[in-house]
Amino acid sequence: MDGKASGPVRRIPRRMKVLGIDPGLASTGFGVVATHAGRVIALDGGVVATAAGAAVEARLAMLHERVASLLGEHRPDAVALEALYFGRNARSAFAVGQARGVVLLAAGQAGVPCVDYTPQQVKGAVCGSGRADKAQVGRMVQALLSLPSVPHPDHAADALAVAICHANHGPLAAARVA
Repeated sequence: MDGKASGPVRRIPRRMKVLGIDPGLASTGFGVVATHAGRVIALDGGVVATAAGAAVEARLAMLHERVASLLGEHRPDAVALEALYFGRNARSAFAVGQARGVVLLAAGQAGVPCVDYTPQQVKGAVCGSGRADKAQVGRMVQALLSLPSVPHPDHAADALAVAICHANHGPLAAARVA
């Protein structure tokens, strides 16, 4: 070998901002993290809650408006979503799918790429085990982001965990493509 690269070299961004989403119709968790010099830091996090008595279309419109606002405010490089999990309750899975669709629409309108991670991938990335419980995920998110307390409610902690997963996984995936 002559030491020269054989193809185009992709640069992995030294700074990356990720909006993590734990989708749901009643409560959508969001978390924004940024990477800088090998560290992941929290920039924002919380929950978009919609009223149970409101019409579904009004709830989805409110969710879209808030996610679009977050995208405009933080200008993330990527949106990381927790993948849809089909448990025993198909009705709740359908509502989660609707919420995911609204998030994907908002990201598409803003030109921000989206990536899915299964709950097991997120737990594995944050806790080292895909079988970690919610309390362990919350404590690890607190530790990894040097937060003074565990993010509350669980949906906010889960969204930050999804963002951390992508912040740590995204650059590795980009390097593999190169």
